[in-house]
Amino acid sequence: MTNERLRTALLENGLTPSALASEVEVDTKTVERWIKGRIPHRTSRYQVATRLGVDEAFLWPDAIPRDQVTTASASEILAVYPHRTEVPREVWRRLFENAEEEIGVLVYAGLFLAEDRGLLSIIRKKAAAGIRVRFLVGDPDDEQISDRGDQEGVGDAMAAKIRNAIVLYETLRRTSGVEFRMHRTVLYNSIYRSDEIALVNTHVYGFPAPIAPVWHLRRVAGGEIAAIYFDSFEKVWETATPLPED
Repeated sequence: MTNERLRTALLENGLTPSALASEVEVDTKTVERWIKGRIPHRTSRYQVATRLGVDEAFLWPDAIPRDQVTTASASEILAVYPHRTEVPREVWRRLFENAEEEIGVLVYAGLFLAEDRGLLSIIRKKAAAGIRVRFLVGDPDDEQISDRGDQEGVGDAMAAKIRNAIVLYETLRRTSGVEFRMHRTVLYNSIYRSDEIALVNTHVYGFPAPIAPVWHLRRVAGGEIAAIYFDSFEKVWETATPLPED
C-alpha cells in the first residue's frame, strides 16, 4: 500500500525521491520502495523524519512497538495542573516567549489572555519578528456557544465574553503576521501552542474553563499525545472563517 503520508511530505518539502535519496545516502529505488509501502530501517526512518520535519510515527505508525509509543507519550507530559487558574503566569510567559516558528491559540474567548496586556505584547513582538501567529475564537452567534453557556451555568455571558475578548484583541488583530479566524466547532479543549509545546485546557461538562485541568505538553519523537492536539487545531483552522472586520 502506498505511503501517502511520505509521498505528501516529500511534495510539501519540494523534494523528489532522488533528492531525498541523496540526502540520506541511499539509492533512489530504495526511496521509491518506501513510497510504495516498505518500512525503512530505524536509522533511515529517523533521518527521513528529521529532514521532512515530521514525526517518525506519523510516516510509519506501524514501525514503532506500542509499548515504546506509550513510554514516549508519557514523557510528553511535563505537568498537570488541577485548574487553569493554577498555571503560573511565568509558564504562560515562557510558552509564548520561547516560540521560534509559530504560536497557535484555539479558544471560545480566551478572555484571560485578552486581558493580559503583557502576554499580548509578547505575542505581538513575536509576530513582528516573523513568527506565524494564529488565533481561533468562537462565533458568538453560534448555537454551540449558547449551549456551552448553559452547560457552564453562565447563560448568555459566554457570547458576551467572546465579543469582549474580540474587542480586547483589537491591537493584536491589527498586527502584521497575526491571523484571526472564527470557528463553530464544539471545543473539548482549548489549545495554546508554541512550536512543539502546548498548554491544553480541558473542558469539563458543568464547569467553566478556569476550573478545568490543564495539561502541559511537549511533543517528543514517538509520542502521540501532543500530536493529537496539534492535529485538532489544524482541523478547526481548516473549517474556520476569517474574523469579520469591525
